[in-house]
Amino acid sequence: MKTLTVKLPDPLFAEISRMAEQRKVPKSEIVRERLEQGASNASSLWQRMEDLVVRDDAAPCDLSSNKNHLAGYGKNRDRR
Repeated sequence: MKTLTVKLPDPLFAEISRMAEQRKVPKSEIVRERLEQGASNASSLWQRMEDLVVRDDAAPCDLSSNKNHLAGYGKNRDRR
C-alpha cells in the first residue's frame, strides 16, 4: 500500500479524528472509506448536467425558418 500526505482544513480533520476515535480505528481508515465511497458514487458528466439540458419539447421551433423573426435582419449594418 502506498502512502499519500495531504493537507486538510481544520474542520474536516476534526471530523475525521472524531469518527476515528468513536470507531476506534486509524484516521487513515476513515479517509480510505470516504475516498472509496466517493468513487463508487461518482456520476457521469451527463448525470451531473442532465438538469441543465433543454429537452426537445421545451425548445422553440427553428427560428431561422420563421420569416417574421428575420424581418429587418442586416438593416442596421453600415454599408461600406
